[in-house]
Amino acid sequence: MAKIAHLCAALAVASLTGCAGLSADVHTMSANGAGHAVALQGEQTYSLARTQPQDDSADHPQVEKLLRDELAKQGFVDTAGKPAHYLLSMAYSTRPASIGMGGEDCAPTDCGAGSDGLGALLLGREYRHALTLRFFDYASGSERYKVSAVFNDRDADPLHALPLLVKTALAKLPFDAPADWRVKFSIDTASGVPNVESVKPLQR
Repeated sequence: MAKIAHLCAALAVASLTGCAGLSADVHTMSANGAGHAVALQGEQTYSLARTQPQDDSADHPQVEKLLRDELAKQGFVDTAGKPAHYLLSMAYSTRPASIGMGGEDCAPTDCGAGSDGLGALLLGREYRHALTLRFFDYASGSERYKVSAVFNDRDADPLHALPLLVKTALAKLPFDAPADWRVKFSIDTASGVPNVESVKPLQR
């Protein structure tokens, strides 16, 4: 969590705007064009599904704890592998971000100095972190709801961005229409924990 505080300082140097513009973007999709709230109706129980690489990862249990803790705040209960209303899958990745220049309110898709710009010389390469959560009906296997969050920073370690990504993806559960949203954060200076400041539809 302390790394998030260092992230804030890095963004302040890059944009000269402090952490007022720290944000991440969300894209959502519900099953068969149904309303998002309808897609997640029913008992709020879930079981986590793992891929083989996640099973083999020493870090993945830490990521799952982040997810469980945030879902618990939304009233969702993990059945620890037993039958539940939803089967929940999680995927996350980190890769070099595209080149671009941005400012205080830029989206993660556009934000920050590019890999060959002044920001890269001062702070290092920029990376894009992404998290996708998919809710499946446990009985039928059909997908009910999907939410993806993206965020850019200058740390190649995915664990650095995951606390913020999890909070972003679950800032509303479910997100209403439209499909695209922006979640803005402030950072608690004592704990380094990101706190949601606002959740607004993203204007394209």
